[in-house]
Amino acid sequence: MTAPQRPGGPDHLVPLAGRAVAHLVALDTRSGATAAVAAVRGAVRGIPQLSADPHALHGLGPDALAALAELAEVIGWILFDAGRYRAAHRMNLRALALAGLCGDRWTARLTLLNHAMLATHTGRPRAALDAAGRVAGPRPLPARVASLVLVRRAHATALLGGHREPLELIARARSRFLDGISARDPHWAWWIDETELLGHQGWVQARLRRWNRAIPLLYEAATAPGPAYRHLFTAQLLTALADAGAWREAEDLIGRIAPRAAGIGSVRTTEALAATAAGLRRRSGAPAPLRDAAAFLRESLPA
Repeated sequence: MTAPQRPGGPDHLVPLAGRAVAHLVALDTRSGATAAVAAVRGAVRGIPQLSADPHALHGLGPDALAALAELAEVIGWILFDAGRYRAAHRMNLRALALAGLCGDRWTARLTLLNHAMLATHTGRPRAALDAAGRVAGPRPLPARVASLVLVRRAHATALLGGHREPLELIARARSRFLDGISARDPHWAWWIDETELLGHQGWVQARLRRWNRAIPLLYEAATAPGPAYRHLFTAQLLTALADAGAWREAEDLIGRIAPRAAGIGSVRTTEALAATAAGLRRRSGAPAPLRDAAAFLRESLPA
């Protein structure tokens, strides 16, 4: 007869990690990453394997390792959106190591896609391209996943100064997305939807300063219902309006953002809003009412 597993052993890790994943995803979707940081700390304290050397956990078995890898991936995403970029980088590496130990290729792919986004956001587009390039495998990717790879590549190549290539990549992303869902889609592909793609299409167009294309796409994505982290598209819309010199539209948007700005739970979003507001305050050509609105927005944002 085998000895019963102690609490926190392999038999307990799968449901424990699963409950933590469900709780963190629900918090992040409803209230944003900053609201989920305390729960992340609780998960790390309650599951010491999250802080252990991944290679020392090989004996846990594939199911427990896969559950830990998924939880580490979710934590890495939350830390990223909460502005904890170094901690997100470390947790992504842990998720990749755990997924590699148990052969969980789909969690590894999602982590690499998150890592590509983190690298682009922190000004490392070549690292982003490297991460996105590691997602492919011996079999063709399902359409939604392939579309997301192309989105990540489009952002990175735009940051590198490309013009035609980002447009070609984002057009291919749209084409692959339209191929639809399939039985091979991973369970996490639910959030790769029309609104997500529209927002990234607009954002890539904005990176290329194609305001006539960017602004309608970002507006559509920003005004669609969705999870809290999509407030980022609203921030990108305001940046595009400001850079395009669309003063009236920018002032109107600030009027809608400022009253709820204190509740925005994404540091990436508040950083973008603060930077745009600061730029508008210094913009000599901006009308005085817009500069005043920008000052009010900065004051309204969470610290």
